[in-house]
Amino acid sequence: MRITLNGEAREVTEGQSVASLLADLGIQAERVAVELNLTIVDRQTFTGTSLRDGDRVEVIGFIGGGRSDDDER
Repeated sequence: MRITLNGEAREVTEGQSVASLLADLGIQAERVAVELNLTIVDRQTFTGTSLRDGDRVEVIGFIGGGRSDDDER
């Protein structure tokens, strides 16, 4: 079946879960947010959330950073 992943068409296994998609992509689930058809998917439900033909998936990674005391010098 075909989904759109971060704006690009991708073939995935019928009924594949969000968790298994992330695993196939080599992405650690705790480091990303997933949007499925414009709705944020709760990380606790990644395993039980199955993808369907035509779904639009956005995987958004978190970037660490911020300001440290050294930045003030």
